[in-house]
Amino acid sequence: MPACSSIRFDHDRAERIGLPEAVFCAGKAPEHLATLFERFACAEEKPILFTRLEASVMQAQSAAVRAAYNYDPLSRTAWNRTRRTRPQGRVAIVSAGTADSAVAHEIARTLEYLGWPFQLFEDCGVAGLWRIQASIDEINRCDVVIVVAGLDAALASVVGGLTDKPLFAVPTSVGYGIAQAGMTALHSMLASCAPGIGVLNIDNGYGAACAASRILERLYPQHGN
Repeated sequence: MPACSSIRFDHDRAERIGLPEAVFCAGKAPEHLATLFERFACAEEKPILFTRLEASVMQAQSAAVRAAYNYDPLSRTAWNRTRRTRPQGRVAIVSAGTADSAVAHEIARTLEYLGWPFQLFEDCGVAGLWRIQASIDEINRCDVVIVVAGLDAALASVVGGLTDKPLFAVPTSVGYGIAQAGMTALHSMLASCAPGIGVLNIDNGYGAACAASRILERLYPQHGN
């Protein structure tokens, strides 16, 4: 594979940390991605997740390669197959608005790939507090909560005051002007008055799902994934 000779996979990552390696597609050369798609389309290969994969890149692959993957254009993720679904453990994904859907669905797709059940609560922004109030009991039945919000990201502090579950917050790059492509949301989450919130990088849904998976692995350990 001369076109892909500079790519070296961390094949033992799952054994070390419980999380398999994923392929971050943004910025990679088209010929490198094509080689990877062909390689992991083989039935003998382990499950693999591709993130930040634009629809145009996927459409450029052969019909046979496309047929080997489950691709979702909203989250920009693809996999050849998922890991086994776990019988225990559930994550609540709570988003402020439908504008945050791409990040929320990246979280959902990553969790599905990793084998963890989840429940998606969309459009729960604080402009209508009744929306989070209507869902909070169901959210609290989950083991881990992930909040996704842009603009002022106030939803993270609100949920942080309503749940005792491990809580991760993902700022999104949604918003006008002073929202500064997610910097305002990031600063708001970092400055939250609700204690114990873990904050991820802007738009980093994949990282939030992996953080939740680390906690769930401790709660519900299982060997031989």
